[in-house]
Amino acid sequence: MSRPHRALDGAPATARAALPGTEAAAFDRLAHAVLARPGAALGAALRGLLPGPAGPRWLRTEGLAPTTRPADLTAEQWLSLHRCARSAAAAPTAPGGRGSGGRPDAAHGHAAGAHAIPRWGQ
Repeated sequence: MSRPHRALDGAPATARAALPGTEAAAFDRLAHAVLARPGAALGAALRGLLPGPAGPRWLRTEGLAPTTRPADLTAEQWLSLHRCARSAAAAPTAPGGRGSGGRPDAAHGHAAGAHAIPRWGQ
């Protein structure tokens, strides 16, 4: 069972108001994930939300230190973060079943639908 999110206020609310209604739900998920631990550094929060180097790249682009707190972001920076998260989610993965992190996919080297033989069954 999920808990209801509290309403956004301040810069996140201003940024959300500037978005079309179709993007509001995605922005809410991002903002609530970033604000889940308000005292945490933004670099650590983005590491779990954005794939690969997207988080550190966004911080550099905005001129922010990884230790910046989410409460310090402006409405424009929230909108920029939302655009970054949206583009990172739409980025294609590399060929060969490897994602952006360079790790193999869930098949772990087996053909699609194949499973390893259990050791006790040999």
